Amino acid sequence: MAVPSRNALRVALSYLALSVLWYVLTDQILSRFFDNSVQIAHGQMISGYFWIVLSALVLLFARSRLLRDLAAEGSQRRAEQDRLRMAAAVFDSTLEGVLVTNAQGQIVHVNRAFMDITGYCAEEVIGCNPSKFKSGRHDPAFYHQLFADLDAKGEWHGEIWNRRKSGEVYPQWQTIRVIRTPRGVITHYVAVFSDVSASKRSAQELTRLAHHDPLTELPNRLLFSDRVEQSLSAARAHKRICALLFIDLDHFQSVNDGLGHAAGDRLLKAVAQRLEALMGESMTLARLGGDEFAVLIENCVQVAQAAELAQRLANALKEPFTLDQQTLFMGASVGISLFPDDASSAEQLLRNADSALFKAKNSGRGGYALYTEALTAHARQRLEVGAELRRALQQEELRVYYQPVHDLGSGAMVGVEALVRWMHPQRGLVPPIEFIPVAEDSGLIVDIDRWVTRQACEQMVAWQAQGRALEFVAVNLSSRLFGHADLNAGFAQVLDSTGLDPALLEVEVTESAVMDDPDRALEQLHSLRALGLRLAIDDFGTGYSSLLRLKRLPVHKLKIDQGFVAGLPDDEDDIAIVRAIIALAHSMGLQVHAEGIEQPEQGEFLRRHGCELGQGYGFGRPVPPEQLQWAQAL
Repeated sequence: MAVPSRNALRVALSYLALSVLWYVLTDQILSRFFDNSVQIAHGQMISGYFWIVLSALVLLFARSRLLRDLAAEGSQRRAEQDRLRMAAAVFDSTLEGVLVTNAQGQIVHVNRAFMDITGYCAEEVIGCNPSKFKSGRHDPAFYHQLFADLDAKGEWHGEIWNRRKSGEVYPQWQTIRVIRTPRGVITHYVAVFSDVSASKRSAQELTRLAHHDPLTELPNRLLFSDRVEQSLSAARAHKRICALLFIDLDHFQSVNDGLGHAAGDRLLKAVAQRLEALMGESMTLARLGGDEFAVLIENCVQVAQAAELAQRLANALKEPFTLDQQTLFMGASVGISLFPDDASSAEQLLRNADSALFKAKNSGRGGYALYTEALTAHARQRLEVGAELRRALQQEELRVYYQPVHDLGSGAMVGVEALVRWMHPQRGLVPPIEFIPVAEDSGLIVDIDRWVTRQACEQMVAWQAQGRALEFVAVNLSSRLFGHADLNAGFAQVLDSTGLDPALLEVEVTESAVMDDPDRALEQLHSLRALGLRLAIDDFGTGYSSLLRLKRLPVHKLKIDQGFVAGLPDDEDDIAIVRAIIALAHSMGLQVHAEGIEQPEQGEFLRRHGCELGQGYGFGRPVPPEQLQWAQAL
């Protein structure tokens, strides 16, 4: 039952007093009036009636004020009850846990979220002290500072670890406030908290993903680099040797191309597991990206330890992998760099290991190589050559030389191959082996190939005008340019501007460039064939051609790599390979062209076995156009 306010009680008492006074006075006046009516003067009767009416009005006014105040009191009380109900609803529906204690620290109320988060029901904690939930992870100094803040500021907020009913320790973000009376007396403490264990797990997962490879779960490049930095700092302090091994899978791209990226991912996971099995103490294995892995040996006693591990890693990866009932054979090359012998910093150690890996790949793959200072000098030289080559292209220091191609049956020169040369203003003629790889790596080969093609077409037009009846001029197409979308348009523009008959231009594409992306290569070759160009596969036999894909290629010719010609006519392996290539080409209706012919016996062997065309130093070296010999030779 609602209790009336003090104001309502005062009004009610006033009304009661007036009522009693009105009753007494009225009773006396009326008694006198009716008992002595004859004796009362006219004026006295009027005064009596006035008194009665005035008293009645006063009572009516008091009664109306009482009713109004009681009504207002009821409305205010209903509004307060509504606010209390709303506050209670919010208190119980909020997602944050709420705990209220009295001034003595005993829990007097908790909300539903508190029970959901902690696992305790209200009956289990009412009357208890919040120390019931301590996790044991905080020392006394932590709680001392907490209560010091409450005394000084009236509130505290921060992260605190507590324990659920199940015993699980979990983190909370908590705010505690002190509730005081207007006079400053503490009546309650209110704690509002949220469970931040999920957000902490998310943050930990993000940190893990930022530092680990999601496919193999190995440390990634970022984490590996950090560990290298820390290991080198420790190695400096303790005079130790560190070794860094770079591992690169050989021909991994063929797995992605042939079986798909899903199979490639499964293979990478299997590789990671096999490498992890070989790791010992103080070793860190990481995946740097793609098919590149790295190993850090934090305490390498001697160089032989790093070399022995590299060989074991390479041997382990030569063993077959079985994926989806399919057996795959892989290999790997390993580069080794040592601290402090080869490098003084983590960045330099990583760079030198990469240089050693490059050396290992160039040495035949499947093995390891140690870093040497010569590799660093070589890398610097490549940078210098790249800068000079860019300048050479701008200042027209490049030249086009032509090597004759002869018909092996008649001996007549039937075509030429256009080859780029660099006439350095100080060094003279720079060998192609020094600048072509640099041009490939830097991307300059694209501009060089386009320039050579235009020069060759213009020269062929000039020869035609002079009556030099050559069947074709061949130009090499780098894999960089072969992948450009505007390749077809570029050739069309050159042919149109020079006026050369497309049938007189032969484009040579290496077998490896075709096999890197067979579908894209097929599209590009068909577009070039549509222009009327002649097409040839260069260095055939050195790549990994699929016969199924090869027969779909719209090419005219296969060029036998000079490596197979060098051993003719005595080397049995070269004989077998050359015969197989010639037979394959003829079965597909293709012409055969051999490179690297230096001896008459080689040319004769090739002619007898059906090879139609040949070129090499035996017929003539590459020379400027004005020095080209038009006579039949060999």
